[in-house]
Amino acid sequence: MNAAMAAASPVSTIVAADRLGAVWGGVPNTAGIVGTGIGAIALTRTTNRWGWRAGLAFGYAAATVGGALAIAAVARSDITILSIGMLLLGLGNAGALLSRYAAAELYPVQRRGFAIGTLVWAGAVGAVGGPLLLAPVSVTASHLGWVALSGPFLFSSLASSVATAAVFCLPAGGAEPVQARGRLRDLVRTSPARSALAVMATAQVVMVAVMTAAPLDMHLHHHEVGRIGMALSAHTLGMFALSPLTGRLLDGLGARPVMLAGLLTLAIATASAVTAPHSQPVLQTAALFLLGYGWNLCFIGGSGRLASGLPAADRAQVEGAVDAAVWAAAATASLASTAVLSTGGYPLLAGLAGSLVVLPAVTLLNRK
Repeated sequence: MNAAMAAASPVSTIVAADRLGAVWGGVPNTAGIVGTGIGAIALTRTTNRWGWRAGLAFGYAAATVGGALAIAAVARSDITILSIGMLLLGLGNAGALLSRYAAAELYPVQRRGFAIGTLVWAGAVGAVGGPLLLAPVSVTASHLGWVALSGPFLFSSLASSVATAAVFCLPAGGAEPVQARGRLRDLVRTSPARSALAVMATAQVVMVAVMTAAPLDMHLHHHEVGRIGMALSAHTLGMFALSPLTGRLLDGLGARPVMLAGLLTLAIATASAVTAPHSQPVLQTAALFLLGYGWNLCFIGGSGRLASGLPAADRAQVEGAVDAAVWAAAATASLASTAVLSTGGYPLLAGLAGSLVVLPAVTLLNRK
């Protein structure tokens, strides 16, 4: 699923920008983010009723259909259908994200950082490999007589179908259907939920704002697709490759230091993105790697806070609600990203995004 989204998201931005202009380039990617938020709620409810297998299978099957719709949309230059396809792909992305909580429930509290970190790390192959496949799958689509940029969506549909099949190979056991006991409004106001939501939402907004604009900015500066794929792979490597280390830090130090380290890393990454010139791709790539790892620290730290600090009967409900809120904020960032890029440029966008880490960092530092 990580491979499917990593291939589809940047191409959807490029297709929309070529058709509608840079200001509206983020619309399909925003639809994917909205789909992830909707999926976080829908899949959580499915999981609460029928268990993790049913919830994950529903999301991945929807993503398979979404990839197929996107292929047709690219051939017709239909951004509306492309956006619907990306929304369905977002449902599958929600399943991939929620699966970290399924893994955490198999472990005692003191080992849940390890479980979450290991599962996030497992997605590194797809997340890093997906962008690297942009050029070859586009060439393959051309050889088939299709529009070249439909190739990444063909790959996304096939990858999602593999994820759907894999769900039914899961071993027996794991999370059982549960009935939540508390009111969601009250549960989200608890200290674990509030701190996790603030940090995870900030990290997601910063990363989505910068990364929605990054491939489009490179495209506008006449970088070829292969180079864009390399830069995105460096970013996704930062997002996933060091997850086992982050999990160990979470188990050893606790969630608060890990989340603070993530916010600091995001600040460094965005500052580097502001100053790195287009003529220095190595510096740009390094900034995107740091952006990915800062997100990783916040994501795993916040997830560990939720997985360990909430009652078991209410945990899935809050986890889904937090993920939905995080992705709702990210959808706004995605839509605004290309608009800021077209008016003020990439350095302004990166600088504004980086400034967002100040408030949650101060809040965490002042908390006893």
